Amino acid sequence: MPDHRLKPLTPLGNTTPQTDTIGPITITENTSVALASLATRKGREADVASAAKTLNITLPTPGHASENALWLSPDQWMIESPFDTHEDIVGHLKPAFKDAASITEQTDAWVRFDLFGPNLPAMFELLCNLDTSATQPGHATRTVIEHLGCYVTRRADHFTILGPRSSAKSLHHALITAAKSAY
Repeated sequence: MPDHRLKPLTPLGNTTPQTDTIGPITITENTSVALASLATRKGREADVASAAKTLNITLPTPGHASENALWLSPDQWMIESPFDTHEDIVGHLKPAFKDAASITEQTDAWVRFDLFGPNLPAMFELLCNLDTSATQPGHATRTVIEHLGCYVTRRADHFTILGPRSSAKSLHHALITAAKSAY
């Protein structure tokens, strides 16, 4: 008898995350992170800062990311947590933030690619107008890659790209093409 249960698929449409290696570059589809947007309600900045502190969330300043948050706009961040322990990320955040912030589940709206390898700025020169050679770990910004609004974060040993899940295959194709062209 066939199994008709629904099975989760990654943004690239596979049952497990995809990893591609092109020369010295590794591009990994990362599905191990739960995401939620956090927007401070008017006049509740102190309450949000206090709640974030109780959860050990570092809310970064403009143009930056912390270990568990990415600055999106004034008083708005994308919160990141391990998916295994925070599948219901909103359920984990809401009790601490209460009505001081609007929190929205974002995990399935985005695709995340982690890029590892030497001289990644050469690859990024082919992808977008972001000068990644001038960035330091913790730098984060929104840019356009393959006509898609994406967030690029420089981590300690790699770069992370968040792009729209609905265009995951197009973004992946652009990353693969740039890696092949750069190396």
